[in-house]
Amino acid sequence: MKNVLINGITVAYERLGEGTPLMLIHGFPLDHTIWNETAFLLKNDFDLLLPDLRGFGQSSATDAPYTIPDMADDLAGLLDRLGVEQIALAGHSMGGYVALAFAKKYPQRVSGIALVASQTIADTLERKEGRAKTAALVAKNGVRIVADSMTAKFSAHENTQNLIRDLINRQNKSGVTGALKAMAEREDLSSLLASFNFHVVLVHGDADDLISVDRAREAQALLPSARLIELPNIGHAPMMDAAEKIAEALTLL
Repeated sequence: MKNVLINGITVAYERLGEGTPLMLIHGFPLDHTIWNETAFLLKNDFDLLLPDLRGFGQSSATDAPYTIPDMADDLAGLLDRLGVEQIALAGHSMGGYVALAFAKKYPQRVSGIALVASQTIADTLERKEGRAKTAALVAKNGVRIVADSMTAKFSAHENTQNLIRDLINRQNKSGVTGALKAMAEREDLSSLLASFNFHVVLVHGDADDLISVDRAREAQALLPSARLIELPNIGHAPMMDAAEKIAEALTLL
């Protein structure tokens, strides 16, 4: 991986392929490697950037509070360093929140957005309280509590579950707690959809136990021009359980 210093932190990323610039943004609490199989399928058509968001993978963590827009600023800084002016964004789960925050702050730099197992709405009060409790437990006991509670919700496939569990357990607890707090405070960006004048693709498994497919249907209702692709019997890790279908969907950007 390559590393650059941006906004006082080290941002790690992979870059491969040739063609239209496309950034694949991972979800919580994972890193860029969830996209490996999808990236392999897309590398002949896209100039792919796969960053580790701050606090995850090989990007540095910080104990100071930060927001989802701060994470979007990190990605803008990465694009500046690489001389990429405009790019399509595909965000998985939390990565979708970051992609939306990026589109709000840097609309002229976005050529398309794909929300993969993600949503546009903010957390409910109950969800915010749940994230706060989880953050406190992770700070005290480490990330294993998240691996134990979330792994089975990503996928029904044992192979994928094993990969996800190992991936979560490798993450930095400061990154996990920081992201939990950032997600809890994110704003509802549903109204932003109407301003998008680029291709929007919504990809969601109908067996997603973490974010209901109804969230993608609601987003599509707000932006009828968006392409909604529902994946039967797929959970919260579609890029791992249905890489070919995700790759096909992303070619619509």
